[in-house]
Amino acid sequence: MAKFELKLPKMGESVAEATITNWLKNVGEKIDADEAVLEIATDKVDSEVPSEVSGVLTEILFQVNDVVKVGQTIAIIETEGGSVAAAPVTQEVPAPVAEVAKTVEVAAAIAAPADFKSSDKFFSPLVKNIATAEGISLTELENIAGSGKDGRVTKEDILNYVGSRKSDAGSQKQISTQPTPNTQQPTSNTQPVSVNGGDEIVEMDRMRKLISGYMVASVQTSAHVQSFIEVDVTNIVKWRDRVKNAFEKREGEKLTFTPIFMEAVAKALKDFPGMNISVDGDFIIKRKNINLGMAAALPNGNLIVPVIKNADQLNLVGMAKAVNDLGNRAKAGKLKPDDTQGGTYTVTNVGTFGSVFGTPIINQPQVGILALGAIRKVPAVIETPEGDFIGIRQKMFLSHSYDHRVVDGALGGRFVKRVAEYLEAFDANREY
Repeated sequence: MAKFELKLPKMGESVAEATITNWLKNVGEKIDADEAVLEIATDKVDSEVPSEVSGVLTEILFQVNDVVKVGQTIAIIETEGGSVAAAPVTQEVPAPVAEVAKTVEVAAAIAAPADFKSSDKFFSPLVKNIATAEGISLTELENIAGSGKDGRVTKEDILNYVGSRKSDAGSQKQISTQPTPNTQQPTSNTQPVSVNGGDEIVEMDRMRKLISGYMVASVQTSAHVQSFIEVDVTNIVKWRDRVKNAFEKREGEKLTFTPIFMEAVAKALKDFPGMNISVDGDFIIKRKNINLGMAAALPNGNLIVPVIKNADQLNLVGMAKAVNDLGNRAKAGKLKPDDTQGGTYTVTNVGTFGSVFGTPIINQPQVGILALGAIRKVPAVIETPEGDFIGIRQKMFLSHSYDHRVVDGALGGRFVKRVAEYLEAFDANREY
């Protein structure tokens, strides 16, 4: 018999670790090659880890909720054979940080200090390193209320604790010179909710908790401002109606409005690169690639944002294939962790649910997000050389949310206007 080391595979350029959420096999069970052994989760995507060999699972090295780094051995599989099976070469862990990455993120790639090993509670390497960097004792760490599964302390929990501790320390320093108002800050930013006998209490699932944290953090981080513009898309509607059947027959793909809108957004980002940036503290990162996120609603009601990489380099056929592929895999739960990484700007289609327009929340660390409203037939003034007339036109609203810390109204407004100009100038006689 030979032993095979099952390692956590590389899941994308920007994914360095994952949390084990469920073991699909128990010790002693037989495993076939390519059969899923366990389920893992990154910050946005759940996926399975298959076995590369057939054999029997003899040892599990990590438990549910443990955080494992790419390349670490997570289980031992005993295979048939007379020699020890060669373990796969450890995948190269991607570079831990960008040039201006925060110190606390760098610490995540370092082994956790031994001071916390005596605790009965599980703490991720990132949480342990933040505790070490901030001088938080084991007793303090164990008393932090965790919002993760089974009360696990998350990165957000410990950072909130660090922030409140520093705030308390600052208040104590000023107490001799500046009286503190006699008001008590609530421990939570939500008020207690009364529950009646017939009410049902349902705990948020893991993804909904993550989304909740992302949304609150985005609002607290960025100064959200919105610009709205109405667009005449009559030519686009007529063109799509005319070519969609031939397009599907030739390309094997359905032609929706989304790739047409994505094409216009990618062009506008090339015209206004100031929208294709990120903010890191006092630094602005100008993104070289245009990677468009497309917010998608999942069957369970949760939201995910797969990313079309290098969207400006795709023609309409390529854009349609990318949109359909990511959308279909999102609905089927088949997205890979790297599919949701690296976005530089996001588009969300609120019109899918009948909304005329919306005020979307920025997908951090981006600085803008565009909401596409429902396309409607409306009466409109049509200007012609012979005079103005009232006619029926297909119109929609574009809602642009942007980060006023780094994007002023002139840039935010000109960008969304450029998107509208590309859509209204759409050639109804173009080939696809």
